[in-house]
Amino acid sequence: MSLVEQNQRIVEQYRAAGETWPATSTDIARWAIEKQLWQIHPGAIVRQCADQLANAMREEFYTDPQGRRVRLMHAAPYPKNGRQYLLWDDMRTASNGHMHAAFQNRRQQIVMDCRQLQMDTDSYNQNFNKEKPIQMIFDFTLDLAELAIMSENVKVA
Repeated sequence: MSLVEQNQRIVEQYRAAGETWPATSTDIARWAIEKQLWQIHPGAIVRQCADQLANAMREEFYTDPQGRRVRLMHAAPYPKNGRQYLLWDDMRTASNGHMHAAFQNRRQQIVMDCRQLQMDTDSYNQNFNKEKPIQMIFDFTLDLAELAIMSENVKVA
């Protein structure tokens, strides 16, 4: 059983135990640790550290010369020994190839998130929604324009 499947089983056990639902992941974690259903594995410590470092790099921003707040660190996929690895680089010093791959990778992640959101919405509408169907619009042109206007208004204020 994979780690994800083990954690999914813990959530099932939490719900079956009659604990508060809906719940925060923190509430579920406290319950799982208290019931000794979850323990940190030594190999997971490196993965947890790597995840925290990746989150920190993802959250590092700076203001560019035009006044835009932009992400500084970017991860791009690189193949090695038949596997894909994400290598991080600083946009101020990264190669054009790295940045192109990083931007394409992030765009693909957005597409996949949108695809999953569409499937989730369709399933909810077809199987559980008793009211007007929820419609998703995946053309973000107006959203981006509105955010640009709001950003400009913040600079002027």
